[in-house]
Amino acid sequence: MVFSGVLPPSPFTLPTSRRTFLRSVRCSYQALPAQFDLKTYWRTLVGEINQKLDEAIQVRYPEKIYESMRYSVLAKGAKRAPPVMCVAACELFGGDREAAYPTACALEMVHAASLIHDDLPCMDDDPSRRGQPSNHRVYGVDMAVLAGDALFPLGFRHIVSHTPTSLVPEARLLRVITEIAQAVGSTGMAAGQFLDLEGGPNSVEFVQEKKFGEMGECSAVCGAILAGAGGEEVEKLRRYGRAVGMLYQVVDDVLEAETKGNAGGGEEKRKKGKSYVAVYGVEKALEVAADLRVKAKRALDGFEKYGDSVIPLLSFVDYAADRGFSLDDST
Repeated sequence: MVFSGVLPPSPFTLPTSRRTFLRSVRCSYQALPAQFDLKTYWRTLVGEINQKLDEAIQVRYPEKIYESMRYSVLAKGAKRAPPVMCVAACELFGGDREAAYPTACALEMVHAASLIHDDLPCMDDDPSRRGQPSNHRVYGVDMAVLAGDALFPLGFRHIVSHTPTSLVPEARLLRVITEIAQAVGSTGMAAGQFLDLEGGPNSVEFVQEKKFGEMGECSAVCGAILAGAGGEEVEKLRRYGRAVGMLYQVVDDVLEAETKGNAGGGEEKRKKGKSYVAVYGVEKALEVAADLRVKAKRALDGFEKYGDSVIPLLSFVDYAADRGFSLDDST
C-alpha cells in the first residue's frame, strides 16, 4: 500500500514554498555527493526487476487469473519502490543483488495484491491505479479478488524457489517470509485498512503507519536480513523504512490537495480513507512530513561506516520529500 501512486508529472511537483519548508529540516546527513544519480540508479533497478517479474508470472491455465495478475504487477506506471528499497538495503551491508532479487519481486507481488484489494468497491473504491483502470474495472471484482489472493502465496513461493542458497542461508529466508507475513497480516496492513474504513479521525496515525509505513519497513528490513545485518542494524532499518513509507504518502496527499486546489476543487476521488491532510489540513501534514524526514535520516546515523553504500537510502528520503524528478522523464 506504500508508494502506491504514480510519480507525479513535473507540473504537479511540490510547490517551491512547500519544498523549502521541508528542506529547512537538517540532520546529520544532508550533503550527498553530487555525482550520485538516484534517478539512474532507480531506473536501472526498475528495468532489472521488471524483467524478473515478467519471467516470474507467465500466463498458464487458468489464463484469465494470470492475465489479471500480470495486468497489475507489470503496470507501466509502477515505481517499484519496495523492491528497490530492498535491494538498496541489502547492498548497504555488502549483499549481492542476486540474493535480493527474489525477495524484491515477492515484495512487488504482495504490494500489487494489496493495491488490487484496496481499490475494490467495498474498500477504497478507486477507479484507477498506476495510470490505468483498476484491476476490477478491467477484469471484474471476482477476478480481482482471485488475482490478489494468488499473488500473496506466489510471492512467498518465489522467495523459496529462486533465492540462491549459496548466497542466503535458509534461516534468513524464514525470517524474511515472517517479516512479509506480519507486514500484510491482521497486525499490519490489513489492520490499517480496517481502521481506514471503520476507525474515527483519531486513528489517522495508526492508519498511516500500517497502510503505508508497514511496507516500507518490511522492504528495508528484508534487504538487511538477506545480507546478514545484525539485530541493531535491522532495527534501525525498521525505523527508517517506516518513516520513509509514511513520508512518501503524506507528501502524496499534500500534492493531491494542492493539485485539486489549483484546479478549483472538486469531489475527492477517494470517498473513504484517512490522511493527515484530510483530518488536520495541509499545514499540519507538512509538519508531519518534516518530522518524518528527520526520523528517517536519524535512523541511518552510524551507517557512514559503510561509505557510499548508504547514499541510495539517504537519497530516497530526500526524494520522498522533494519529488525532484519523475521516473517517466527521459531527462
